Amino acid sequence: MPDGLTKLRLAGISDRLNFDRLFASATDAPSVTEVYVVKPDILAIRIDTGHITKGGQIPYQPQAGDNIADPAKGWLKRNGELVGAVVGPDKDFLTRFDQFSGSALDTDLADQPNTYSVTPTDRSAAVSPEAVERKSKPTDMAWVGPWKFEWPMAHTIFLDMSDDFVAGKTYEIDLSKLGIDPVTFKYSPQQNRSEAVHVSQLGFRPDDPAKVGFLSTWLGSGESLSYGEGLRFQLIDQATDQSVYEGTTVLSVPASRSEDKRRNYNGTDVYKMDFSDFAKSGTYRLCAEQIGCSFSFEIADSVWQKAFHTTARGFYHQRSGIALKQPYTDFERPRPYHPDDGIKIYQSTYTLMESSEGLKLGKQEARAGLKAGNTGKQVANAWGGWFDAGDWDRRIQHLEASRQLLELDQLFPDYFNRLDLNLPESDNALPDVVDEALWNLDFFQRLQAEDGGISGGIESDRPQSNFAASWQEPGDAYVYAPDMWSSYLYAGVAAQAATVVARYDQERADSYRDSALRAMAWAETQYGAAEAVDWRIRSERNLAAVELYQATGDRRWHQLFLETTVFSDPKAPLWKGNSHDQQDAAFVYARFSDLPVDTEVQQNARDALLAWADSQVEIVNGTGFNWSKFDAYENVGWGGSFGAPESIQILRAHALTGDRKYLAAGVLANQFSLGANPDNLVYTTGLGQRSPQNPLVIDARVTGQAPPPGITVYGPLDLWRFNDYWIAKQLLFDKMSPSPWKWPTTEAYTDIFLYPAVTEFTIHQTMGPATYARGYLAAREAVTSTAAAESGGRMAK
Repeated sequence: MPDGLTKLRLAGISDRLNFDRLFASATDAPSVTEVYVVKPDILAIRIDTGHITKGGQIPYQPQAGDNIADPAKGWLKRNGELVGAVVGPDKDFLTRFDQFSGSALDTDLADQPNTYSVTPTDRSAAVSPEAVERKSKPTDMAWVGPWKFEWPMAHTIFLDMSDDFVAGKTYEIDLSKLGIDPVTFKYSPQQNRSEAVHVSQLGFRPDDPAKVGFLSTWLGSGESLSYGEGLRFQLIDQATDQSVYEGTTVLSVPASRSEDKRRNYNGTDVYKMDFSDFAKSGTYRLCAEQIGCSFSFEIADSVWQKAFHTTARGFYHQRSGIALKQPYTDFERPRPYHPDDGIKIYQSTYTLMESSEGLKLGKQEARAGLKAGNTGKQVANAWGGWFDAGDWDRRIQHLEASRQLLELDQLFPDYFNRLDLNLPESDNALPDVVDEALWNLDFFQRLQAEDGGISGGIESDRPQSNFAASWQEPGDAYVYAPDMWSSYLYAGVAAQAATVVARYDQERADSYRDSALRAMAWAETQYGAAEAVDWRIRSERNLAAVELYQATGDRRWHQLFLETTVFSDPKAPLWKGNSHDQQDAAFVYARFSDLPVDTEVQQNARDALLAWADSQVEIVNGTGFNWSKFDAYENVGWGGSFGAPESIQILRAHALTGDRKYLAAGVLANQFSLGANPDNLVYTTGLGQRSPQNPLVIDARVTGQAPPPGITVYGPLDLWRFNDYWIAKQLLFDKMSPSPWKWPTTEAYTDIFLYPAVTEFTIHQTMGPATYARGYLAAREAVTSTAAAESGGRMAK
């Protein structure tokens, strides 16, 4: 239950929302928020419409005549009108529907050239554009009824003029036919920001072997825009306003060329601006000749550390079982999902291995299986871990992120021992990155059965409400029964933790080692009795064996690893669907230096990892914005999208070889997610100058707070592959222009709360990989020379 302080805070939010309603009346008309050039003769105007006053949450004070129209969902009807949802175990809070105001843009009129006139302020004749193109998409969603929405919109209108704009001149744009006051625009390409220029908003380390920006514009109804190669670009020093570097654009990928085994994702030509050989620290903007400039960015030693710090802090903001509060964060909420607060958490006989949320080896949907297997026995110590995503579940897959955090400390112990993440555990003997990994591991250790078996985690007994915060859910929860898969996965990470923690706290390391051995013994008993074992379970068994060998030095685990590895075959890949996944095991074994190894198997494991990394480097170098994918056939969406970089194997290859090509590819693979994309958006909250404002974080939505920093969202969904996705079909089909299915995937991100495939996230699919990549790039050793970086540009005189 929220405490009195929280009730006071929510009441304060209510007061602020009343102020917002007063202010909204002045901003309800369509307004121009950006004017910029995308080509010397094409002017872009962004017009925003609609204003949301978020409903927020207040203590519920019943009034005469109140009627809960739908008790299951809590819809409150007051004075004949549905006003929101009454939530909480005691039904003592009211989450109100949003209020929407503002008039829509007349898009038929907006698409007509004679709607506009552009006049130089030196009194030359007014000119209308020869053609108009437009693209429109929502910027938020107002939830105004039980299943009713209104949509603030961003309309980007492109005016194709007969002549080029003249640098230094000021122009007045007449928008009176749209009911909008005239706007003036001074054309100064070295000063104006243009959405056509894309670069990482975090920037680069001076010794990063790759430093690039991009130039592209998709015109919506006008589709592709070609710039041609050889356009001059400059780096402008923000402090002096002087050019310090210049080069020329090269075509990265044309709209006509596929970027993988499927298709092109840009809908327009993409050009690259390469300044890899520039290494002077400072703050800069990247400017394309006669077009405009990017957001400013840094070149500094601390760039990747800043990116890592915010990204890694996202895990703290997903913690279950403790309150989030000062001095550790500005995003505050009470303690959720702790048994001491009254929530009942029951043991089930149903396993995650069977579940639709796990390996899907059973026939029942997860919650149905858990309820059917309810033993009625409450589990007393079932708290902790990280919330899965926008919901409250905690699953064994999250240990993949714990593994990645622990691996960072294994690779760079000195660096991470110095790094402070401002955690409640920051004053202990362990590095903070290890503390965060153990927060999650300890949750599963608490669930370990007496016989050693490990549960797959905890699942709520019902889908979460979009109107109730995490600490207000009225239902119960279930603990999955132990299974082989979860036990092997846990045994591997617990053994890894024992290896890492032994450097700092031997007693605690021993507890993880012993727990891992118990989990492994239980899983081995189950394995021996099973008639058939899924390939994913076999893969986790192999990984657990190699980690236990590292943690204990016991040769029986080495023998089990050798019996189950695919790397007896020099041609075996890291991963093969329906066969094996030995990506992590390959890296662990390839790095062994103090234990006896089979040198042939070790070499094969190393070669397989490098071969996979090489294939990903090829993907990086073949995509317009240098993003990567797991493989060339992977779909873009649901954890395989652009929100988090796909770079772990590339960076592991760099760790094994020190080869500059892997470091360069690792840096490039991170650019799209950090702002070098058509939306000029960083896909991690709290980073850069433009990041998601409406991720699917229910606690933020309900309490009216800004989203917590460090949440890395999925990113765009490729509707060419996922063409039946319900959000597009039910909600966005008539809101976006062109239709959602015609938007290029790289520009298809829509910052609306209820878009799970796009604005949601998971611990293991987005937060873990993003944290690993930025942590590696922050901690890796300095490159002593930039001689190998070739960009074709030159320092400005």
